[in-house]
Amino acid sequence: MKIGIIGTGNMGKIMIEALVESEAISPSQLYITNRSIHKAKNIQKDIPLITVCKSISDTIQMADLLFLCVKPVDMFPILFKHRHLFSNNKCLVSITSPVSVKQLESIVDCSCARMIPSITNRVLAGVSLLSFGENCSTNWKLTLTSLADNISIPVEIEEEITRVASDIVSCGPAFFSYITQRFIDGAVEETKISQQQATLLASQMLVGLGDLLKKNVYTLPSLQEKVCVKGGVTGEGITVLEREIGDMFNQLFQATHKKFKEDVQETNKQFNA
Repeated sequence: MKIGIIGTGNMGKIMIEALVESEAISPSQLYITNRSIHKAKNIQKDIPLITVCKSISDTIQMADLLFLCVKPVDMFPILFKHRHLFSNNKCLVSITSPVSVKQLESIVDCSCARMIPSITNRVLAGVSLLSFGENCSTNWKLTLTSLADNISIPVEIEEEITRVASDIVSCGPAFFSYITQRFIDGAVEETKISQQQATLLASQMLVGLGDLLKKNVYTLPSLQEKVCVKGGVTGEGITVLEREIGDMFNQLFQATHKKFKEDVQETNKQFNA
């Protein structure tokens, strides 16, 4: 099986590195291209057996399975221009949420799916969100799920929860990185601990927390109960969090969904034209 990657920005590159590092595929199976071709060639320097294609059309013709890793507004022009190259034995996979699988199927005749990755997939962890088109063959469903399983936990989702699931899986690492950085900054500003020490301690705390959850030692609620001794220091901290956080996360999801609706409206104009 030959795999094409159209778009080698942040997520495209992460997918390439994860698939190769996990040995899910051989580098010689990969055919990649990018609008700025030097980005694709930089990846080839690190993974020499990858083939860099000069154009999108070359990539489509060479590959059986194609990942479209471009901005939502760039998808329709690419698909419309090259729709005749997507023969029905191929599979097209989008990694972005505003364009539905149904919209992909409205342009091309091949099997279509969506696979929303996470930066955590780079270390072969986290979740990949999968959605399949009505005409996606059983063989391609199994193939894509198997690939995702090598770099993540594959989870099939319904269209109506695509945005919130992506917020948690794909945006979540950025959100909690920001919160952790503010946690560190607060410690440095209020005490004599150094930025370096606080960063080390907080980072390792998160790694340990992840291991506890991964090994099912505790659930999130039970972990809080174990650490939060009644009348203790942790309880005082939790009281502050309860008071200050309020509806912050409600507002966060409201904001991401508002932007999502704007993106969907923009792409709908293209696909419904």
